[in-house]
Amino acid sequence: MAQEKKVTVMLPTDLVDRALKASGTSLTATIRKGLVLIAAKDAYKGLLKLKGKFDIGIDDLKEFRKDRDL
Repeated sequence: MAQEKKVTVMLPTDLVDRALKASGTSLTATIRKGLVLIAAKDAYKGLLKLKGKFDIGIDDLKEFRKDRDL
């Protein structure tokens, strides 16, 4: 099991209420989801920096897509 850290935070009530309503889950699950999304956003930024810099070796896009046309 992953280690966990207990924290105490002061959050605006209206923000918590909106987040809980949007997630439809518990407060802990909502906060975890928010933290995961923030971490994913950072990873996504790193991937965007690679955009156009990686050659996947597809020379003929039409040939690559042939199996989709069946």
